[in-house]
Amino acid sequence: MQNPLLTLPPLDALRGFVAAARRMSITAAAEDLCLTQSAVSRQIQLLEERLGTPLFVRTRRSIVLTDAGEQLFELASPWMDRLAELSDNLKHDTRLRPVTITASIGVASLWILPRLGAFQAEHPHIDIRVAANNRITDLKRDGVDLAIRYCPAPLAPEGSLHLFDEEVVPVASKAVGASAFASSDALLRHVLLDLDERGRPWLHWSQWLREIGPRCKPKGYLHFNQYDQVIQAAIEGHGVALGRLALVLPMLRDGRLVADMRQRRHAGDYGYWLIQASEHPRREVAIFRDWVRTQVERTSQELAQAESVR
Repeated sequence: MQNPLLTLPPLDALRGFVAAARRMSITAAAEDLCLTQSAVSRQIQLLEERLGTPLFVRTRRSIVLTDAGEQLFELASPWMDRLAELSDNLKHDTRLRPVTITASIGVASLWILPRLGAFQAEHPHIDIRVAANNRITDLKRDGVDLAIRYCPAPLAPEGSLHLFDEEVVPVASKAVGASAFASSDALLRHVLLDLDERGRPWLHWSQWLREIGPRCKPKGYLHFNQYDQVIQAAIEGHGVALGRLALVLPMLRDGRLVADMRQRRHAGDYGYWLIQASEHPRREVAIFRDWVRTQVERTSQELAQAESVR
């Protein structure tokens, strides 16, 4: 009987695949791993050859997981994190265990990461690991301490803490906004930045255009598969995006974006919720959780004052 360990794919190839699947970009994965893009591409190709099946569908501008890729990623991604954490703990057993928080890619990029510098300055002895993932994970199974979930109020897990509601408003760079927000129909003379994600019509321009009038057509569309890409494109002046107000407030404050607050809308009963894996978390987890609550209070105050943001 063949030893099953001999059939496992190479660790480097798995690491390259997981990095690319997390970022949905070989270029970004190469930057994360401090490798060249061609090196990561070779790792993924080696893994596909070893498994005998494609793991990504490649287009000119993006990559998408195949069914086989989805299955492998769901298994390998948390395993890689746990292996990395164990390896780090064995090498640095005098340090506290990292506090792991998971959130969607958009929330992690636009709300958590810009604030982490302040936490690290206050608590340099506590390590934070951000697991950006659009999938709902089992916190205890995957070794996650905290999670920010985006869902309707009735589906919020028992014991979760409500952070803030979802509000959406058209946003653009100053140059684009000066023209696009001048009148109700001026928007149609601009490119609209759209998110390719089903199930959330309030984040799609099609619903907004139907309310403006039948057969309304904009100058054009740019489509993205991640929300942080939509916002970055708006900052760079490529068109008008639907901004999730809690996430884009810092960009409105510093002038990278402007908003048409006349079009500010609530997204039903959807909101953001904080979940902790343990009812009695470790001391460092409790410190980070309380810090998140403080940041939420500031965000809530800014949302209440957002009518004055233009």
